[in-house]
Amino acid sequence: MIENMGESIDAILMPCIARSFIKKGRNFILKFAGKDLTVHPNFKLFLQTKLSNPHYPPEVQAEATLVNFTVTEDGLGDQLLYLIVKRERPDLAQKKLELITQQNDFKIKLKEL
Repeated sequence: MIENMGESIDAILMPCIARSFIKKGRNFILKFAGKDLTVHPNFKLFLQTKLSNPHYPPEVQAEATLVNFTVTEDGLGDQLLYLIVKRERPDLAQKKLELITQQNDFKIKLKEL
């Protein structure tokens, strides 16, 4: 368990989040920080944040299950609005996801430049 995560996730954790395990015999191997680590088959990673409404990159959201245990008025409003838009106008919900992905790509490109 990693506690008090911010909105950015260190790139070193991505192989673990993406479950990039290699099976060698009966063992699962994970390349982590340049080393081969043997991973228990029941290994689970929990990332905990105190942020009320975190926005993680789409690649993290695709690989992880987000569970929100806190409810704030703003967070609940965002969640309800997304559900309504998704039901009433799925095209707008899809456009929002595309814009979020594009924004994250732009942030990555900006850091590279």
